[in-house]
Amino acid sequence: MTNLSSAPLDLAPLYRHCLFRSREPMDSHERVAREFSDHNLDWKGGSVDTVMYRARASRLSVVMLRYGAEIEIRPKPFDDFALMHLTLQGVAEIEADGCRTVLHRGRSAVIAPRRNLRMRWQQGSEQLILKVPGSLLRECTGTPDAVSRLPATALLPTHAEPQWLALMQSLLHATALPGDEATRTAWVDAFERGVAGFMLAQHAPAGRDMHDMTDRYDMIAARQADAAHAGTDERRLEAMEDYMRARLAAPIALADLARVAGVSVRTLHTLCQKHRGVSPMDLLRALRLDAVRARLMREPGAAVTEAALTYGFGHLGRFSAYYRERFGELPSQTALRAA
Repeated sequence: MTNLSSAPLDLAPLYRHCLFRSREPMDSHERVAREFSDHNLDWKGGSVDTVMYRARASRLSVVMLRYGAEIEIRPKPFDDFALMHLTLQGVAEIEADGCRTVLHRGRSAVIAPRRNLRMRWQQGSEQLILKVPGSLLRECTGTPDAVSRLPATALLPTHAEPQWLALMQSLLHATALPGDEATRTAWVDAFERGVAGFMLAQHAPAGRDMHDMTDRYDMIAARQADAAHAGTDERRLEAMEDYMRARLAAPIALADLARVAGVSVRTLHTLCQKHRGVSPMDLLRALRLDAVRARLMREPGAAVTEAALTYGFGHLGRFSAYYRERFGELPSQTALRAA
């Protein structure tokens, strides 16, 4: 199992929920099929040591799966869902509808085949898998063909990896949120729409540039903001936070956040102070600090200055002070521990 200190994410919330362990090939095959889809599974070499962890938020589920042995999987066409794979250990090769991707440690890819799929996992490979139902993707796009808009398989662009890891980390923590069920459900539902929207935006059809992908997510965020007009203050803030998480590396003005929330700048400031205890821009800064920390811990040897500039911190002295205030250590200390 991936060592918690070496994983690109804090997987503790997931490791509380072991679905099964098995050293039997047939038992492993049947249990995995129940979670995803019927498939052919060939054991290529090595000892069978299957383990599956699963945590659910609301409609999204996160799975960590390891077979131990080298395996080849040939699933049947997916039943109205798509997957996002993140390699925690080893290497995975994916072929879907004539497209091929190779997932090395720390890389992510979408998998949404229409005709055929073959995956080969290296011995000892561990995969973190996000299962996204078609209903959620259709809700985000407002179109009946949302799943088919995704590529059969494609690597997540490297510039989007930090944001995706930050979203996945927040999703893992959301699976263990305490508190009132109604409030938790409303928050998680809005957050899940943000995760699915980001996934769609980063895998726009071939031929569309980054501006088009951003526009798509802006449309999703605007749709969430429209719904928030008829909802509670909490839903307005959730729409704003979804927008923040999707654009951590992009310039964001206070007016942009107010537009997404569907309120005036003054009202947004009041809502944030009332429900979050901070201003909107302080909240954005905290999310960006979290993203910088995730990158430093995920990428040994990463340059602190580069990470800070990537997430909009132009004044390095103030950045270091903010970082230390939030995490109790300097960013250089985080980078040193990760090296």
